[in-house]
Amino acid sequence: MPDTQLSNRTRNLSRQWLIGLLALAALSLLLWWFWPSAEQGPEMGRGRFGDMGPVPVRVASVSQGDFPVELKALGTVTAYNTVNVRGRVDGQLVKLLFKDGQQVKAGELLAVIDPRPYEIALQQAQGALQERQAQLRNAELDLKRYRGLYAEDSIAKQALDTQEALVNQYRGNLKSLQADVATARLNLDFTQVRAPISGRLGMRQADVGNLVGSGDTLPLVVITQTLPIAVMFTLPEAELPAVVQQMRTGNTLAVEAWDRSEKLKLAEGELESLDNLIDTATGTIKLKARFANAEEQLFPNQFVNVRLRVKTLQNVTLMPAAALQFGASGTFAYVVDEEDKVQLTPISVGPSDGQLSVVEQGLKPGDRLVLEGTDRLRSGNKVEVIGDKPVTAQKDVATPERMGAPRAQ
Repeated sequence: MPDTQLSNRTRNLSRQWLIGLLALAALSLLLWWFWPSAEQGPEMGRGRFGDMGPVPVRVASVSQGDFPVELKALGTVTAYNTVNVRGRVDGQLVKLLFKDGQQVKAGELLAVIDPRPYEIALQQAQGALQERQAQLRNAELDLKRYRGLYAEDSIAKQALDTQEALVNQYRGNLKSLQADVATARLNLDFTQVRAPISGRLGMRQADVGNLVGSGDTLPLVVITQTLPIAVMFTLPEAELPAVVQQMRTGNTLAVEAWDRSEKLKLAEGELESLDNLIDTATGTIKLKARFANAEEQLFPNQFVNVRLRVKTLQNVTLMPAAALQFGASGTFAYVVDEEDKVQLTPISVGPSDGQLSVVEQGLKPGDRLVLEGTDRLRSGNKVEVIGDKPVTAQKDVATPERMGAPRAQ
């Protein structure tokens, strides 16, 4: 009995091993059947997936048009002028005539410091000036009499010289008093705090009733010039020759400022200048762009994405960047023929902006490219184009709105 049980157990183990080996062999055969061959490339396999009917795909047509070559960088918005407004004289703040964030013009009245002490000082200076003017007139009349008496030999020459010296003394003292009056009048004018430049006000730093002066740490308010405004950004030194070449020929390079997500264009401007040296630590050079900022979308110290348009390629072949495929032999695309079959076509591409790429070789305008559904394709596959009409690769460049020119009426 024990020998019979041992024999049955041995047969069961042998059967289980046999079943396991058969399952492993079947799995290996399936992997070999569906695994891509080295000759066919990653896009073609030995399996029958390509024969399971048309593969649904979305296509886009190759087009021809102008393509702007743009350099991208991260920039910082910078005000052309920033002024800290402070009181020029000491005193109590009696009026504030502005609101936070208000747009002001140069010379506009912003605040008033108590003018009464300076009015009194002006009156005192004017009184001293009038007194000295009267003394000078009297001394000049005496000098005139002394000269007549001296001509008649009625007085000594010393008396005439003394009177002439007194007149000159009064005249010099009169100029000093006139300067005192001008200083007093100037201090009185300084009690009216006016905007030195045009721009946008920040938040006020003082309230009515506070004592203010020229030595205060905090200003009354800060004015930043926002119309126009500048954007500072850097470019690698390798991209500098293309920019310098355009500037030397006198061409105006367009610059666009976009938000951080690069979904909203904030403003359009032009390149104004570039620095005179390259930063050896980073290998970059600073550039400055000028923006009219009519819609005031740019604020000082704001971070923006900058697009500098170096040149525009005319009448080039354009394809959607999403249709570009990469393989061991280089770049290629799936071209859909008239029979809705795909062909793997090697291509050579040039500049790209992430949406469109310039095709240098391999495609022609009108070719249909597979945009979506490339994961199960190989050359010769039948495809089913979904959607009402194919997407066309187009690039809107040099329009009046993009270049900042007024729209024709």
